[in-house]
Amino acid sequence: MKIAVLHGQNHKGSTWNITRLLLDEMSDKAETVLEFHTNELKPCAGCFTCIARDETLCPHRSAVGPIIDAIEQADVIIAESPNYCMGMSGQMKIFFDHMGYRWMSHRPHPSMKGKTGVAISTTAGIGAAKVTKSIARQMFWWGVAKTYRLSFAVSAMSWENVKSERKARITNRIKRSAKRVIKSVHKAKPGLKSRFIFAVMKTQQKGMSWNPADRKYWEENGWI
Repeated sequence: MKIAVLHGQNHKGSTWNITRLLLDEMSDKAETVLEFHTNELKPCAGCFTCIARDETLCPHRSAVGPIIDAIEQADVIIAESPNYCMGMSGQMKIFFDHMGYRWMSHRPHPSMKGKTGVAISTTAGIGAAKVTKSIARQMFWWGVAKTYRLSFAVSAMSWENVKSERKARITNRIKRSAKRVIKSVHKAKPGLKSRFIFAVMKTQQKGMSWNPADRKYWEENGWI
Protein backbone atom coordinates (compact mmCIF):
# COMPACT_ATOMS: atom_id res chain seq x y z
CA MET A 1 0.00 0.00 0.00
CA LYS A 2 1.43 3.36 -1.07
CA ILE A 3 0.39 6.46 0.86
CA ALA A 4 0.72 10.13 -0.10
CA VAL A 5 0.19 12.71 2.65
CA LEU A 6 -0.53 16.41 2.09
CA HIS A 7 0.03 18.65 5.12
CA GLY A 8 -1.81 21.96 5.04
CA GLN A 9 0.59 23.57 7.53
CA ASN A 10 4.15 23.29 8.77
CA HIS A 11 3.58 23.36 12.51
CA LYS A 12 3.03 20.09 14.32
CA GLY A 13 -0.28 20.74 16.04
CA SER A 14 -3.33 18.61 16.75
CA THR A 15 -4.08 17.89 13.09
CA TRP A 16 -0.50 16.79 12.43
CA ASN A 17 -0.44 14.57 15.52
CA ILE A 18 -3.74 12.88 14.65
CA THR A 19 -2.44 12.25 11.13
CA ARG A 20 0.60 10.60 12.73
CA LEU A 21 -1.72 8.35 14.75
CA LEU A 22 -3.41 7.21 11.55
CA LEU A 23 -0.10 6.60 9.79
CA ASP A 24 1.15 4.59 12.77
CA GLU A 25 -1.95 2.39 12.62
CA MET A 26 -1.39 1.80 8.91
CA SER A 27 2.39 1.37 9.04
CA ASP A 28 2.36 -2.45 8.94
CA LYS A 29 0.57 -2.35 5.58
CA ALA A 30 2.40 0.64 4.13
CA GLU A 31 4.94 0.01 1.40
CA THR A 32 5.83 3.70 1.07
CA VAL A 33 4.69 6.91 2.78
CA LEU A 34 5.51 10.17 1.00
CA GLU A 35 4.72 13.37 2.87
CA PHE A 36 4.50 16.90 1.47
CA HIS A 37 3.97 20.31 3.02
CA THR A 38 2.03 22.84 0.95
CA ASN A 39 3.38 25.96 2.69
CA GLU A 40 6.03 26.75 0.12
CA LEU A 41 3.77 26.51 -2.94
CA LYS A 42 3.10 29.65 -4.93
CA PRO A 43 -0.53 30.55 -5.72
CA CYS A 44 -1.99 29.42 -9.02
CA ALA A 45 -1.35 32.13 -11.62
CA GLY A 46 -4.72 31.60 -13.31
CA CYS A 47 -3.00 31.36 -16.67
CA PHE A 48 -5.08 28.35 -17.87
CA THR A 49 -1.89 26.76 -19.24
CA CYS A 50 -2.58 23.43 -17.48
CA ILE A 51 -6.14 23.24 -18.76
CA ALA A 52 -5.81 24.67 -22.25
CA ARG A 53 -2.36 23.38 -23.18
CA ASP A 54 -0.31 21.02 -20.99
CA GLU A 55 -0.01 20.72 -17.20
CA THR A 56 3.76 20.26 -17.47
CA LEU A 57 3.98 23.86 -18.73
CA CYS A 58 2.63 25.22 -15.43
CA PRO A 59 5.04 27.90 -14.16
CA HIS A 60 5.02 26.16 -10.76
CA ARG A 61 5.37 22.60 -12.08
CA SER A 62 8.75 22.01 -10.44
CA ALA A 63 7.09 22.48 -7.03
CA VAL A 64 3.71 20.83 -7.56
CA GLY A 65 4.84 18.10 -9.97
CA PRO A 66 6.40 15.76 -7.38
CA ILE A 67 3.27 16.00 -5.22
CA ILE A 68 1.01 15.20 -8.17
CA ASP A 69 3.22 12.27 -9.19
CA ALA A 70 3.03 10.85 -5.65
CA ILE A 71 -0.76 11.22 -5.58
CA GLU A 72 -1.16 9.44 -8.89
CA GLN A 73 1.02 6.54 -7.71
CA ALA A 74 -0.55 6.26 -4.25
CA ASP A 75 -3.27 3.88 -3.15
CA VAL A 76 -4.30 6.16 -0.26
CA ILE A 77 -4.28 9.97 -0.35
CA ILE A 78 -4.36 11.72 3.02
CA ALA A 79 -4.99 15.48 3.03
CA GLU A 80 -5.01 17.26 6.37
CA SER A 81 -5.54 20.84 7.45
CA PRO A 82 -6.58 22.51 10.68
CA ASN A 83 -9.66 24.70 10.61
CA TYR A 84 -8.62 28.20 9.58
CA CYS A 85 -11.56 30.62 9.72
CA MET A 86 -14.08 27.85 8.93
CA GLY A 87 -12.08 26.46 6.03
CA MET A 88 -8.89 24.67 5.04
CA SER A 89 -5.60 26.53 5.21
CA GLY A 90 -4.81 28.85 2.34
CA GLN A 91 -1.73 26.78 1.58
CA MET A 92 -3.77 23.62 1.10
CA LYS A 93 -6.25 25.47 -1.11
CA ILE A 94 -3.35 26.69 -3.25
CA PHE A 95 -2.44 23.08 -4.00
CA PHE A 96 -6.03 22.16 -4.84
CA ASP A 97 -6.16 25.14 -7.20
CA HIS A 98 -3.17 23.68 -9.05
CA MET A 99 -5.14 20.44 -9.46
CA GLY A 100 -7.99 22.06 -11.37
CA TYR A 101 -6.95 20.38 -14.62
CA ARG A 102 -7.40 16.98 -12.93
CA TRP A 103 -11.11 17.53 -12.27
CA MET A 104 -13.56 15.21 -14.02
CA SER A 105 -14.65 18.17 -16.12
CA HIS A 106 -11.18 18.29 -17.66
CA ARG A 107 -8.56 15.49 -17.47
CA PRO A 108 -9.14 13.13 -14.52
CA HIS A 109 -6.38 10.59 -13.98
CA PRO A 110 -7.63 7.04 -14.72
CA SER A 111 -6.15 5.67 -11.49
CA MET A 112 -8.28 7.89 -9.27
CA LYS A 113 -11.33 5.66 -9.59
CA GLY A 114 -9.56 3.01 -7.52
CA LYS A 115 -8.05 5.21 -4.82
CA THR A 116 -9.05 5.89 -1.23
CA GLY A 117 -8.89 9.38 0.22
CA VAL A 118 -8.78 10.56 3.83
CA ALA A 119 -9.57 14.14 4.88
CA ILE A 120 -8.46 15.13 8.39
CA SER A 121 -9.05 18.33 10.34
CA THR A 122 -9.15 19.57 13.91
CA THR A 123 -10.44 22.66 15.64
CA ALA A 124 -10.62 23.94 19.18
CA GLY A 125 -14.36 24.49 18.83
CA ILE A 126 -16.35 24.11 15.60
CA GLY A 127 -15.56 24.06 11.89
CA ALA A 128 -13.41 20.97 11.37
CA ALA A 129 -16.27 19.11 9.68
CA LYS A 130 -16.54 21.92 7.13
CA VAL A 131 -12.86 21.52 6.32
CA THR A 132 -13.05 17.76 5.77
CA LYS A 133 -16.17 18.22 3.65
CA SER A 134 -14.35 20.74 1.47
CA ILE A 135 -11.29 18.49 1.09
CA ALA A 136 -13.50 15.51 0.27
CA ARG A 137 -15.28 17.57 -2.38
CA GLN A 138 -11.97 18.29 -4.09
CA MET A 139 -11.09 14.58 -4.08
CA PHE A 140 -14.53 13.73 -5.45
CA TRP A 141 -13.93 15.96 -8.45
CA TRP A 142 -10.57 14.29 -8.98
CA GLY A 143 -12.53 11.06 -9.29
CA VAL A 144 -11.30 9.44 -6.05
CA ALA A 145 -13.54 6.44 -5.40
CA LYS A 146 -13.98 6.75 -1.62
CA THR A 147 -12.98 9.48 0.83
CA TYR A 148 -13.21 9.17 4.61
CA ARG A 149 -13.72 12.35 6.63
CA LEU A 150 -12.14 12.56 10.10
CA SER A 151 -12.90 15.78 11.96
CA PHE A 152 -12.21 16.41 15.65
CA ALA A 153 -13.02 19.16 18.14
CA VAL A 154 -10.08 18.97 20.54
CA SER A 155 -11.12 21.81 22.91
CA ALA A 156 -7.53 23.00 23.15
CA MET A 157 -5.11 25.27 21.33
CA SER A 158 -2.36 22.64 21.19
CA TRP A 159 -2.10 18.85 21.16
CA GLU A 160 -0.21 18.95 24.45
CA ASN A 161 -3.20 20.58 26.13
CA VAL A 162 -5.81 18.12 24.83
CA LYS A 163 -7.23 16.17 27.77
CA SER A 164 -6.13 12.55 28.06
CA GLU A 165 -9.71 11.30 27.95
CA ARG A 166 -10.32 13.12 24.66
CA LYS A 167 -7.06 11.82 23.24
CA ALA A 168 -8.13 8.30 24.12
CA ARG A 169 -11.44 8.73 22.26
CA ILE A 170 -9.63 10.18 19.26
CA THR A 171 -7.15 7.30 19.25
CA ASN A 172 -9.93 4.72 19.33
CA ARG A 173 -11.68 6.37 16.42
CA ILE A 174 -8.44 6.53 14.46
CA LYS A 175 -7.86 2.81 15.03
CA ARG A 176 -11.33 1.99 13.68
CA SER A 177 -10.86 4.32 10.72
CA ALA A 178 -7.45 2.86 9.87
CA LYS A 179 -8.99 -0.60 9.58
CA ARG A 180 -11.67 0.70 7.21
CA VAL A 181 -9.13 2.54 5.07
CA ILE A 182 -6.87 -0.51 4.81
CA LYS A 183 -9.82 -2.71 3.95
CA SER A 184 -10.87 -0.35 1.14
CA VAL A 185 -7.51 -0.37 -0.64
CA HIS A 186 -7.86 -1.80 -4.17
CA LYS A 187 -11.55 -2.44 -3.44
CA ALA A 188 -13.04 1.06 -3.48
CA LYS A 189 -15.27 1.81 -6.44
CA PRO A 190 -16.85 5.09 -7.61
CA GLY A 191 -20.34 5.67 -6.28
CA LEU A 192 -23.49 6.46 -8.24
CA LYS A 193 -22.97 10.23 -8.04
CA SER A 194 -19.40 9.95 -9.34
CA ARG A 195 -20.44 7.69 -12.22
CA PHE A 196 -23.27 10.08 -13.12
CA ILE A 197 -20.96 13.11 -13.16
CA PHE A 198 -18.45 11.22 -15.30
CA ALA A 199 -21.22 10.32 -17.75
CA VAL A 200 -22.26 13.98 -17.95
CA MET A 201 -18.65 15.00 -18.57
CA LYS A 202 -18.38 12.31 -21.24
CA THR A 203 -21.32 13.84 -23.09
CA GLN A 204 -19.77 17.27 -22.73
CA GLN A 205 -16.42 16.10 -24.09
CA LYS A 206 -18.06 14.56 -27.15
CA GLY A 207 -19.15 18.03 -28.13
CA MET A 208 -15.98 19.76 -26.93
CA SER A 209 -14.81 22.49 -29.25
CA TRP A 210 -13.22 25.12 -27.03
CA ASN A 211 -10.59 22.84 -25.45
CA PRO A 212 -8.88 20.39 -27.84
CA ALA A 213 -6.44 19.34 -25.07
CA ASP A 214 -9.27 17.92 -22.96
CA ARG A 215 -10.96 16.20 -25.88
CA LYS A 216 -7.70 14.60 -27.04
CA TYR A 217 -7.10 13.29 -23.51
CA TRP A 218 -10.54 11.67 -23.34
CA GLU A 219 -10.04 10.12 -26.76
CA GLU A 220 -6.62 8.73 -25.81
CA ASN A 221 -8.13 7.09 -22.73
CA GLY A 222 -10.90 5.53 -24.83
CA TRP A 223 -13.64 7.33 -22.93
CA ILE A 224 -15.17 8.93 -26.05
